Amino acid sequence: SWLASRAKLLLTNKLWCRIYYLSLEFYMGRTLQNTMVNLGLQNACDEAIYQLGLDLEELEEIEEDAGLGNGGLGRLAACFLDSMATLGLAAYGYGIRYEFGIFNQKIVDGWQVEEADDWLRYGNPWEKARPEYMLPVHFYGRVEHSPEGVKWVDTQVVLAMPYDTPVPGYKNNTVNTMRLWSAKAPNDFNLQEFNVGDYIEAVLDRNLAENISRVLYPNDNFFEGKELRLKQEYFVVAATLQDIIRRFKSSKFGCQDPVRTSFETFPDKVAIQLNDTHPALSIPELMRILVDVEKVDWDKAWEITKQTCAYTNHTVLPEALERWPVSMFEKLLPRHLEIIYALNQMHLDRVAALYPGDIDRLRRMSVIEEGDCKRINMAHLCVIGSHAVNGVARIHSDIVKNTVFKDFYELEPEKFQNKTNGITPRRWLLLCNPGLADVIAEKIGEDFVTDLSQLKKLLDFIDNETFIRDVAKVKQENKLKFSAYLEEHYKVKINPSSMFDIQVKRIHEYKRQLLNCLHAITLYNRIRSDPSKSFVPRTIMIGGKAAPGYHMAKMIIKLITSIGEVVNNDPYVGDKLKVIFLENYRVSLAEKVIPAADLSQQISTAGTEASGTGNMKFMLNGALTIGTMDGANVEMAEEAGEENLFIFGMRVEEVEALDRQGYNAQEYYDRIPELRQAIDQISSGFFSPRDPGCFRDVVNMLMHHDRFKVFADYEAYIKCQGQVDQLFMDPREWTRKVIRNIACSGKFSSDRTITEYAREIWGVEPSATKIPPPNLPRD
Repeated sequence: SWLASRAKLLLTNKLWCRIYYLSLEFYMGRTLQNTMVNLGLQNACDEAIYQLGLDLEELEEIEEDAGLGNGGLGRLAACFLDSMATLGLAAYGYGIRYEFGIFNQKIVDGWQVEEADDWLRYGNPWEKARPEYMLPVHFYGRVEHSPEGVKWVDTQVVLAMPYDTPVPGYKNNTVNTMRLWSAKAPNDFNLQEFNVGDYIEAVLDRNLAENISRVLYPNDNFFEGKELRLKQEYFVVAATLQDIIRRFKSSKFGCQDPVRTSFETFPDKVAIQLNDTHPALSIPELMRILVDVEKVDWDKAWEITKQTCAYTNHTVLPEALERWPVSMFEKLLPRHLEIIYALNQMHLDRVAALYPGDIDRLRRMSVIEEGDCKRINMAHLCVIGSHAVNGVARIHSDIVKNTVFKDFYELEPEKFQNKTNGITPRRWLLLCNPGLADVIAEKIGEDFVTDLSQLKKLLDFIDNETFIRDVAKVKQENKLKFSAYLEEHYKVKINPSSMFDIQVKRIHEYKRQLLNCLHAITLYNRIRSDPSKSFVPRTIMIGGKAAPGYHMAKMIIKLITSIGEVVNNDPYVGDKLKVIFLENYRVSLAEKVIPAADLSQQISTAGTEASGTGNMKFMLNGALTIGTMDGANVEMAEEAGEENLFIFGMRVEEVEALDRQGYNAQEYYDRIPELRQAIDQISSGFFSPRDPGCFRDVVNMLMHHDRFKVFADYEAYIKCQGQVDQLFMDPREWTRKVIRNIACSGKFSSDRTITEYAREIWGVEPSATKIPPPNLPRD
């Protein structure tokens, strides 16, 4: 009975475990409609607003997107917040309240131009400042060692002001919190005794401190080692950890003391999830607090830290891995550098004991990279400082274990897990595609909204003529609505009965928007060579932002717009083909374009896209996928059956084989006439008559140093697109495949993903219980 009660106590303890999701990005989009959906108030509000003679949809269009993210990683964090609240977890999202989010993209003469995103200009009604919880964050200074312990002194202080945004669960009366920190200069900032006299200058200098939360770094899958970025990373970590520890100490659960002093139970009460390496400083910072401030024994502190933290890896691209110069740490965070050195020494001692004489292994596994510029490998720090490391799709988690962290996997295989990404069906079905949600609910009821696996029940209706007709009708309505939107906002007229062929995501060489361009050119050339032949009409839409400093990505945008100029104004082509660049792609635009898509393009080189989540949104919203066996596409094909996606191209093994053999673009150029024609047109200035040499960098890259092997998949891609055309000409068969895809998309709910994190990493159990509403007494 003692054992039973002990087990029960442990379980109860874990029930009070708080989850802290740390991320430098939360790509939330708009909040109004999402709040109405989750509170079950949409119809009531719609009606009330209508009674006032207003149009709710018009009102919704006024709200700014909270664009505090670049793409997949930031949007994943937003979906996770929704799922954690819906699953009744005591979870907090912690990040930075950037004054300027991801830039607004304007297209001028076919080129991307960036504009600051002043999203707070008219205020933000969803946030509440909490000045009573303001906290100090320290930078610079020096370290003093004495018999009493270690002190970090003579630091510069910046204050972290929290702003809380409510995160409602779906119809369960749970409301969690996203707490974003804003930087404030203390009132005595730069007014110390040595600065007598220049009062005005000192007050103006407050901006230097407050710049920390000024702007989101606009890089996706790319590391730029700027000091301001490192400051942002430490800022969010230092403020958040103080908050976590304050809450742990004052918590009454399972504790007799008015204030908790022992940290023994810390990992039972606190789970910290690191969204990529950006919040990696949580590891040395928690060590610093435990050892220097709370006087916990070093080894005990290290156990607590490891049991508390868990790390999610989001990319295997080497240019994206964070490797900070030691010199920058020395100046900015001297104590953290000492701690990292000590942790690394401990780690390497262990490796050396297990693999005596294997010097190369020590070099490969060190947190410190030697060289002209010594660097700290943040991914290695995360792996040694966490009890769980996960990838975000099965294929990605396998690559992580077999290549990126191979040595670490051999050392501690039990650490490594997979957690395939998911999306919230509230925003990505109910909110953005109410027509489809209604048609589904009519057939299987409404429970699928919180248990997406129930979509499997739709397989029973795959041959039901009314259902096939209803699904096709919803898609057509969505296409008409989106066509009207494009006409109103971008003055482009498109053919709503054409195939909407869509690739929306950040512009990056690995995502291979260039392969899509080559297909568009090939299609154009085929139409030109035989204008009387019947073609399946297509509207190819490509959208996404390029990092401002990423030259090749900006050239890709210019190429897309230039192809559009030629194709869309060629009278021989007419309605058969249009190429449109979707300006300023963001969450609120995704909510419009995804429900209207017929074809979803997910064409990254196998082994480069960690997961992708746009792929899941399209699948759930009734588009068919053309894609490579990469990221979550692999699991989508497994769920729906490979024959129900358009899978093409090299698999990871073939890409690796081609690497060993040596990829030679010239070979493909010489052998494939349609490819050669397309490249020659880009090269000769056919698409840029006023600047014939415009695309020489693009062609030079494709021909001589294309890491992502665009030409190697060209033939298979064109052939596969031919199969897409064939099926699209048979609307009934197309729609049956669509239904099968929707029915098999249940796995890709973030509710499933978060349930796995909860059980297998955080050690908590999600709950479906609905809290009584505030107007009813609690039990």
